[in-house]
Amino acid sequence: MKVLIIEDEKPAAEKLQKAIALAGKNIVIEKILGSVLAATEWLHQHPLPDLIFMDIELTDGLSFKILDNVPVTCPIIFTTAFDEYWQEAFEHNSIDYLLKPVKQEKLEAALQKFEKLKQFFAGNLQQLQQWRQQGEPQMYKKRFLVKRGMDYVTIRTEEVAYFYATHKLVCMVDNKGQKFILDKSLADLEKETDPAQFYRLNRKFLVNIQAIKKIKTYPKSKLLIEVDPPMNEEIIVSQENAGAFKEWVGN
Repeated sequence: MKVLIIEDEKPAAEKLQKAIALAGKNIVIEKILGSVLAATEWLHQHPLPDLIFMDIELTDGLSFKILDNVPVTCPIIFTTAFDEYWQEAFEHNSIDYLLKPVKQEKLEAALQKFEKLKQFFAGNLQQLQQWRQQGEPQMYKKRFLVKRGMDYVTIRTEEVAYFYATHKLVCMVDNKGQKFILDKSLADLEKETDPAQFYRLNRKFLVNIQAIKKIKTYPKSKLLIEVDPPMNEEIIVSQENAGAFKEWVGN
């Protein structure tokens, strides 16, 4: 399980980290962040963890500002010395509200609650997937209507090499190297395309497996992706996403 700690007091962060380790769970602390700005930037650039431990009063404001700037959908355990924020906390994916100093038994109870919730929703998700498999097959977009000059043309989805975001625009590049501007977000395109065929490499690129030319090692366990048609900037898969990407390619 991957956990993110947002805490601006170093002693409190270290104490929480030791308490989590003492709980005996298979937990990896991905990062310890100490401000609204640092947490917002990190969450924009990395996949969400499984669970966040979040202090409320940080050096540059209340941590609720993070949740106003980033769509955080994972559970949150708030850890704070103040009890007046509990109502607002439970409006933001909170599964527990621990007052400092955090007692070991309270921490372990919160982690057990998280595990029970995860098992419950995993069971329901499995039932939903089975129901979907028995029902109608998932339909993905077969073609895109795009503008070329004064005319509109259709591009079949299998002819798309990749989509990428740049300067608040989303562009589509086909396997001939032609570029088109789309009025869609990458998140929308990710939902509309077959996940067996297209993969979200990072926050800027959604690529067709047929367009992947080379996969190279990169410093800090990252991956460098070369695509065809070529792209004039480096396409990097983060360390956190590298394992899932390699598993997807291998399937």
